[in-house]
Order: sequence, then structure tokens, then C-alpha cells
Amino acid sequence: MSKALYIAEKPSVAQEFAKALKINGQRRDGYLESQDSVVTWCVGHLVTMSYPEKYDIKYKRWSLDTLPFLPREFKYEVIPGVQKQFEIVKGLLNREDVDTIYVCTDSGREGEYIYRLVAQMAGVHGKKEKRVWIDSQTEEEIMRGIREAKDLSVYDNLSASAYLRAKEDYLMGINFSRVLTLRYGNSVSNYLNTKYQAISVGRVMTCVLGMVVRREREIRAFVKTPFYRVLSSIALEGENFEGEWRAVEGSRYFQTPYLYKENGFKEKVYAEKLIQELSVSQPLQCTVEKIERKKENKNPPLLFNLAELQNVCSKLFKISPDETLKIVQELYEKKLVTYPRTDARVLSTAAAKEIYKNISGLRNYEHTAEIAQHIIEQGNYKNLAKTRYVNDKQITDHYAIVPTGQGLNALRGVSLTAQRVYETIVRRFVCIFYPPAVYQKVSLVTKIQNESFFSSFKVLLDEGYLKVATNSFAKRKVADAMSGGNRTGVAGNNGNEDSDPDNGKNGSDNSSEDMACDTRLLTALQNLKKGDILSVDSLSIKEGETSPPKRYNSGSMILAMENAGQLIEDEELRAQIKSCGIGTSATRAEILKKLCNIKYLALNKKTQVITPTLLGEMIFDVVNCSIRQLLNPELTASWEKGLNYVAEGSITEQEYMDKLEHFVRIQTQQVEKNNYQAYLRRFFDAAAVNYKEPAGKKRGK
Repeated sequence: MSKALYIAEKPSVAQEFAKALKINGQRRDGYLESQDSVVTWCVGHLVTMSYPEKYDIKYKRWSLDTLPFLPREFKYEVIPGVQKQFEIVKGLLNREDVDTIYVCTDSGREGEYIYRLVAQMAGVHGKKEKRVWIDSQTEEEIMRGIREAKDLSVYDNLSASAYLRAKEDYLMGINFSRVLTLRYGNSVSNYLNTKYQAISVGRVMTCVLGMVVRREREIRAFVKTPFYRVLSSIALEGENFEGEWRAVEGSRYFQTPYLYKENGFKEKVYAEKLIQELSVSQPLQCTVEKIERKKENKNPPLLFNLAELQNVCSKLFKISPDETLKIVQELYEKKLVTYPRTDARVLSTAAAKEIYKNISGLRNYEHTAEIAQHIIEQGNYKNLAKTRYVNDKQITDHYAIVPTGQGLNALRGVSLTAQRVYETIVRRFVCIFYPPAVYQKVSLVTKIQNESFFSSFKVLLDEGYLKVATNSFAKRKVADAMSGGNRTGVAGNNGNEDSDPDNGKNGSDNSSEDMACDTRLLTALQNLKKGDILSVDSLSIKEGETSPPKRYNSGSMILAMENAGQLIEDEELRAQIKSCGIGTSATRAEILKKLCNIKYLALNKKTQVITPTLLGEMIFDVVNCSIRQLLNPELTASWEKGLNYVAEGSITEQEYMDKLEHFVRIQTQQVEKNNYQAYLRRFFDAAAVNYKEPAGKKRGK
């Protein structure tokens, strides 16, 4: 009797497939078997690329004579520590009674690569191979994936891109690390007074290092610029609010050289002079020049992809992207959430049709029982497919991370942080079934003589989705956070970062941060009309200073990597960015972790702030002098985009490989030909002054 073999990526996943398939047969060494089915597993990667010395022993010694290393055919080998499981899997793959192989590794590029390497090394021939592609590990989804499994050949382009990604990292890592170490390793080790220093570089990690070092150097080079703003305190029916002066057209200071942006002076003396000029006529009064009232809707945010979840968890829980991935992977394996390694922030049309099941299950979750019941009673989920939260065009492999509504008993067995991460995912999910939050906005322009003062107010009229957005463990209500902390807004802050006219909040776009507003003041503002005259209690000067760029934290770095080096905080704008990022959702956390492990970067565990080390800065300078392209986020992202083109079938594997080999050959030869030792010492010295030397240790002279 012929049998079907199911091969999963991990033992825990294999167990879920066995349960779904109702395999109650005997557990053997490395697999489970019943009358018609066999389930086995890898343990992550079983096969890896061979080191250069496996091609020829001459490559074991690092030498310029053997570079560039560009093999015609790549060699692979079984990872020694998992040899036993590989032999078990190999035997099962080639068993005569197995006629169909269901590939159940993770549904993505890396999962595809894991199986293809195993099949290649095992010499699988003459079998029917089907690919199971699932979005969660619920029994229902597993059985759907098996029913709808496509022929493995449908995923050949994805497999090609997976092989190319590995070859790319291998060739760049080996050639560039060796040539730079041979050329500049002694310079680095001599300077640090260490015995030996390999220079480790890679397509993605070196680019990330460059982003952190450049940001740190921008911060060091930043010179604070003071500025002085003039504020009016305006009386209205027993209330007070502030206006911010701006040098708009008609002002005596319009486009004068005394300004730092249009709402601040470079020197205090000019702010004082303006106040004197405006204070000539007493009592001080202003005229309402313009008033605008409008309602503004704030939609629920898009759903989580891995990068967005890692960013939020970095802020909320001060955990690294690597820790977030481990937690959400655990939640996935316990059937609580859908597949985590996704770049999509929307659902598929197919998922939207079945979304009732997810919501229904959340009626059994203590924090959302009433919310889920309300959503079902209202029936809002029925029109989900027509909203911005469903878009098949924005999905490549998997849709957004959402709760399955199942596996809730497993929550008791996970850490408190994991429970809170789960609640955060659930809250983001239920928000999309609620209406927008509604704000009343009032914008006001008042004039004293010909000088204009601007005020902007915002009050929350209807919480909408905000009433369900706040986590149960949050210290501050979302509604409070959204409506602002006090009435003075930008006009009354402390003159630091938020008061910098150059930071985009109240700079060239002429838009001040909205002031919070209570009901009495809002009512008074609603009654105002153009031409009304109001009393001005005082004119004052508010001093501020420009702020340096912020350091990356682990979450903002993940977002910057997702957006090819751009730190785009605004989620609407991020959704519009179509370019590929640096690395993938599956690899970004690991890259950051590696950079910290090799001590090129330092991660503050309490704040999650990332800074370079002296060694990291020195490696940056070496690469900057020799293979500068590796530090270019756009170029690094273009390689990732090329891999996507291969996966889509837009370009061939050979076209990509030709481009890759040309790049590696040219860059390696350039490093061999040039020597920047003399220049590097100067750069090393410039970086070193920012680091304390270990006690009793002097750098080489």
C-alpha cells in the first residue's frame, strides 16, 4: 500500500500535522507512521553550503592569490550535529512505499530552501511532490493546505531565489571578508592592540552597520541652534489659549535674515523688539482674521506585519526584534496567531470571508470577550472585504499577523510578556471592526497690527476604535494620549525637540501641533467669528533649540530596514512605499543580533537604543574606503528586489547570478589593487576619541 510522507520544518510542527491527520500510529525514531501516512521533520536546516576548503584544500589558507572565489558548481553538506535526523529523513524520502511527498516546511523562501536542500542531498527522484502553504497551524488550516497543495514545481522560482540569496550571502561574505581582512585586518588589530582581527562583512549586515555609524556621526557633528518664538496669551470667556507668531506675508519680518524658519528668530533681541513694537498700543488686543472648523477622522491602523510588531514591542516591552520574533513564533506554533514572518499588513480576500471564526473564538478571551460579541452582533465584519484592510495585491506569501481565535488554553503556558504580545496583536485586530475616532479641529488666525498668530485645537468627539485599542496592562488611556496632555500644546512645551521648527512638527509646513481643548473652551471657540476682537493678556518669548537626530532603537531600525534605510514612522506613508527593504522579515532580527554578537554594535537592553562600538566604526571606515557600495541602503535593497524578481519569474536565475559574480569580482579586485592604510589611521583616531580606553590598555602607535 502506497503512503504519503509529510515533512515539516520542526518536530512541534510535525506533531500538529499528525494531530490534524489523526495519525495515532506508533512514534518511531524521528518520525510518526500510520497505515497510510508518515510524518517526519527537519530540525531547522539539515544541509548547508560547504566551506571553500571542501572545493580545494588551498582555500583553507586565506590568501589574495585565491580570490575571488567563484565556484562553477556549489557544494553542500549535511550539518554534522543533525546527521542522524538527515539519514532518517533521507530514508523516508526514498522509501519505495512512499509515492507522494507533502512539503510542510514554513511557507516562505527559507522554508522552501530547507526542503530543497534536503531533497537534493537525499537524491529524491520519481516521487510526486506537493507544496503545503498555510497561514496558521490550526487543524482547519492544515487540512485546507493539504487539500489545496500545489505541485512543488509551481514554487521553482521561489526556490531559485532562495538558492541565490544563500549564494549571494556566501560569495559576498567569503570574498569581501577575506580580502578586507588580508588588506586591512592588521591595521585594525594593531590599532586596538589585539592579536588578530577578522573583518566580517555581508550584503545586509554591513549596510545596517553603516546606517548606525552614520547616524552616530550626525549626532556628534550636530550643533544646537537656539531660536526664539513669540507667543500671545489670548483671553476668551474666562479661558485662555496661546497663539504662535509667524512671519507670513504681510509681516514686517517676512523673509528677513533674522528668522530661524518662519516662526522663530535666531537672536532673542529681535523677538524682544517685535514684542515692543506690538505693545505700543494698550490695552493689547487681537482681531480674529480667520477661523476654520472641521471634523477629522482617524482610522484604525493597519494590521501587524512582523516589522511593525517588532517596532511596537520594542517600545512597549523594551524587547529586541529577535525576542519578539521568538515570542510570536511560539504563539504561532501554539495556534494562537497566524504566520509571523510576513511583510503584509492586510488580509487576503479568502481570509476575510472566514474572519467570523477568528472573531468568534475571541469571545473566549477574557480581554476581548465583550468586544468580540459586540462585533458579531453589529455584523461589521461582513463588509471587511471592501475596506482597506483587505488587499490581495499587497500580499506576497502571507497576510498580516492576526489572532486565530484558537489555542487560548495554551496562553497559560507562555510568559507574561508573550501574553501581552498576544493581547497587543488581538487589540490591533479588533480595532479594524470599529469606526474611526472623530476629532473636532479648530484653526484660528489672530492679528495684532499686521502680525499673525496661529492657534490650532483638537478635541476628541467620538472614541471610535480607541475605546478598544488600549491594552489591559497600559498605564495611560489611549484616548488621553491621543487628545494631548494640556491646553498649551506646542506653544507651551519646554523648548526641546518638539519645539524645534525644523523637525517637521511646526516647521516649513506651517502646522503647529494641535492643542488639547476642554469643552468650555471649545464652546467659546465655536461662537467666534471673523472680525471679533479679543483681549491679549501678554506677549512672551519662548526659547528653544534644535535637536540632533535620534539614535536608532531596535524597533525603529527594523522599520528603517523595511523601508530601505528610511525611518518612516507614519504608517499611511509606509503602506505606500513599494520598494523592497534591506533583508527580509525573517532575517532582520538575526542580522541585528549578529552585529551585536560580533561587537560591531551595542544594544542597550533597557532602552533598546543601538550605538556603534569603536570596532564597528573602524570596520565602517575600512568598508567606506574600499567597498563603499556595501554601505548603500538603496543598493542593498535593490539586491533584495532582484531576488523578488527571480521569485516572480521576471528575471532568470542566470541573469541574477551573472550580475552577482561580476559585482563580487570587480569589488574584490579593486580592494586588492588599492591600499588606504595611511588614510585609515586618521579615521580611526577621529572615531577613537569618542570611546574610553580599557584601563591599562594602550592602542598601538
